[in-house]
Amino acid sequence: MSDTPSSKDSSNGSSSESAPKKNRKPSLTEQRRNARKLTLQALYQWQVGGQQANEIEAQFRINPEMKEADVQLFSQLLRGVINEKAELDVIFSPFLDRNIDELDPVEVNVLRIGSFELLRRMEVPYRVAINESVELAKVFGATDSHRYVNGVLDKVAQKSRRAEIAARR
Repeated sequence: MSDTPSSKDSSNGSSSESAPKKNRKPSLTEQRRNARKLTLQALYQWQVGGQQANEIEAQFRINPEMKEADVQLFSQLLRGVINEKAELDVIFSPFLDRNIDELDPVEVNVLRIGSFELLRRMEVPYRVAINESVELAKVFGATDSHRYVNGVLDKVAQKSRRAEIAARR
């Protein structure tokens, strides 16, 4: 195919031949990011809708978006956050400026995911755990919730990952 004006992508000037393939498999980083996104959506459904975790997990496993997600991470995060909800809430609550019941369900579940990763997924660098949660808050949270999430999770990391943080300085 020649590089004619009709074969150009009008948004960036590149030819359609060099456009990313829709069928390419997402990178591991993208799969993990998608798993976190789907976990947040599932936790929201669990918290607000009151459905059982097993029902929600089954629904999400047949979600077409799950094809581009790390299914194992999705299950680990969903089950881990639900099973350890009370413990996670105790970990980050001291760093809140208000009662946990006053937080938006999206914010509180982003904090739970981030806290779970900081406490239970030691193979994930603390900066990655915080950044991924901040990105979730930017996409799904209120206007400045990402700043709030960043501040709270930074304090959780200082408490739970002291050695890792000290080694980076």
